[in-house]
Amino acid sequence: MKALLVDHVNSAAVEILKNAGIETVVLPPLNENDLCGIIGDFDAILLRNLTYITEKVIKCAKNLKIIGRVGAGLDNIDLSAVEKSGIKLINSPDGNTIATAEHTMALMLALSRHIPAACNSVFEGKWERCRFTGNDLFGKTLGIIGFGRIGSRVANLASAFGMNVIVYSRRPAAGFQSFNSLEKFLPLCDFISIHLPKTAETSGMINYEMIKHMKKGVKIINCSRGGIAPEKDLAKGLDSGIISGVATDVFENEPDISSSVLLNYPEKVIAVPHLGANTIETQIKVASEIASQIADYLLM
Repeated sequence: MKALLVDHVNSAAVEILKNAGIETVVLPPLNENDLCGIIGDFDAILLRNLTYITEKVIKCAKNLKIIGRVGAGLDNIDLSAVEKSGIKLINSPDGNTIATAEHTMALMLALSRHIPAACNSVFEGKWERCRFTGNDLFGKTLGIIGFGRIGSRVANLASAFGMNVIVYSRRPAAGFQSFNSLEKFLPLCDFISIHLPKTAETSGMINYEMIKHMKKGVKIINCSRGGIAPEKDLAKGLDSGIISGVATDVFENEPDISSSVLLNYPEKVIAVPHLGANTIETQIKVASEIASQIADYLLM
């Protein structure tokens, strides 16, 4: 049995697979052609979010029995092609909850207190206290879009900061005021945090027409997926003054973000390279979980 690990999957997975007698090959993220050239040699693949399992890859995967997505999101995998192939697909939906929720709060705090810009200013030898006057989180209304594992965790953390939390969700959010109309929900929010999977339904959901319903000065945090709030629409919101700041962990085109219009707003946008689940503890946990399941499946 032979397993391929790409996308910087934590080395804990290698140890588990090798101890199970499964040969492992570790490679950096691969494009479609490179992956197609080698995937036929493998019984399993473990990946994060930079390598894509396309229909073409599936057709080349003559020996592939199982795909392990080390993390929650599946938007880099052609689910229809996998289902038709009969290849088993597993992921770790719970593994990144704590890390991503904490990361959301970190970005919210950094955005409200201008921390990145203030830090850069100090390293330039300046002392600009008045320039970087921020806002409290206490007493502000946080609107959470999506109330799954991560959204609900963020709600509890924000409540501990004294924020008034409201939720936009199809289902009632236990313990929090919930809405099923964005038009009624958005005008109430001082901060908005997005926690949705990227699907045909959610892609482009927070567009400029929705932004026009928001309270002037709103701050938006996105630790879900790029494209749910299109970057060009966020830029229009910043230009109009409706949005006062954006903190984003995700982009529409990763990892090549050179064309993102958000990079034109260094004073109003905090941007980091998809770090939501990128903690030592979380990566060990999810890699170990997926590797153990793959070993069990291949050897049963």
